[in-house]
Amino acid sequence: MEKRSGVPEGGDAFRPQAEQAAKGTFMEVLGFRWESVSAAEVALTLKVARRHLNHLGIVHGGVHASLLDSAMGLAAMALRPGEEMVTTNLNIHYLAPLRTGTLRVTASPVHETRHTVTAQGRVFDEDGGLAAFATASFRVRPGKGR
Repeated sequence: MEKRSGVPEGGDAFRPQAEQAAKGTFMEVLGFRWESVSAAEVALTLKVARRHLNHLGIVHGGVHASLLDSAMGLAAMALRPGEEMVTTNLNIHYLAPLRTGTLRVTASPVHETRHTVTAQGRVFDEDGGLAAFATASFRVRPGKGR
């Protein structure tokens, strides 16, 4: 997706605001780390801990879903700083189980209209193998932002 005019390269203006907003929220409870934020791509990492596992000893699907939703939502908001958005659809394909190590989640916007942003996201294992991918749509909240 092409860079929109007026969106800072590297997400420099958006990142501090987003990091501050995440403090004390579910995103912080998950324990992810910010790797990079820009209008083109968001990357987060998560060191797998026992609390992230299900009863089978693999990373819980809800952890994948939360990380993907968060990363894609951040990508949508980095594309449209100053506008508030909510998830309207989230579709995930789980490809491989994860047990240990550090996960890397990437997300990028793929389409936007005046009222919605569509994004894609991927979860990679420590060796760069694709473990899950997703798409999501986000609705721009009326009267918020622009």
